[in-house]
Amino acid sequence: MREVNLKVGLTPKHPCSYLPERQEQLLVLLDKELLCQEGYEQLLSAGFRRSGSDIYRPHCQLCRACESLRIDVAHFTPSRSQKRIIRQNRDLTISLSEQEKPEYFRLYQRYINERHQDGAMYPASRQQYDGFLLCDWLPPGFMEVRLDQQLVAVAVTDLLGQALSAMYTFYDPDLEHRSLGSFAILSQLELAARLNKSWVYLGYQVDGCKKMNYKQHFRPHQRLVAGHWQAMKD
Repeated sequence: MREVNLKVGLTPKHPCSYLPERQEQLLVLLDKELLCQEGYEQLLSAGFRRSGSDIYRPHCQLCRACESLRIDVAHFTPSRSQKRIIRQNRDLTISLSEQEKPEYFRLYQRYINERHQDGAMYPASRQQYDGFLLCDWLPPGFMEVRLDQQLVAVAVTDLLGQALSAMYTFYDPDLEHRSLGSFAILSQLELAARLNKSWVYLGYQVDGCKKMNYKQHFRPHQRLVAGHWQAMKD
């Protein structure tokens, strides 16, 4: 990212979303001129992330557990278990929509209310869904996954100049055995390859958070450590 002076705000300390025993603070971007596709891609490469229309980055004085993670599309090779997930889901159809649809929220609501009752997004509401996934300045893409015409998963993804940013995936809780979260990432990697993108950003990897551990199994990938992207191969 070229050197830019950013105008940011700092949130008060609040319970960490990933490590409950800790407190977190976030830098929140205040520069409206960077709220565009090109600006956001630069910010992603500097460790920022989108939540709704807002851009933020963890900024905790005593903790560096959150590391931005991106997958090298050209060199990615699925592992044995990931190949098994692809085979297991060959009966699913995938399409990309640029329009948000009412059926998305109904699936999101089921997913949150059945799978994440211990999380900050429970209980799911339309206001929370809109504020988290939709964006005023960058309309997201919606990767639809269907089984016999029935919507079973949605991967919300931001399509950028050189990258995709995997925003969030939600799926039918009854189909947990299909590993649809991992399948959605594999499908986004396939889409990125077709579109000649260099990276798929997966947000933050937090090694101490079990719910985040799936991200590190997509290799080779890079992590942003002390301001520098470092390759993680093995």
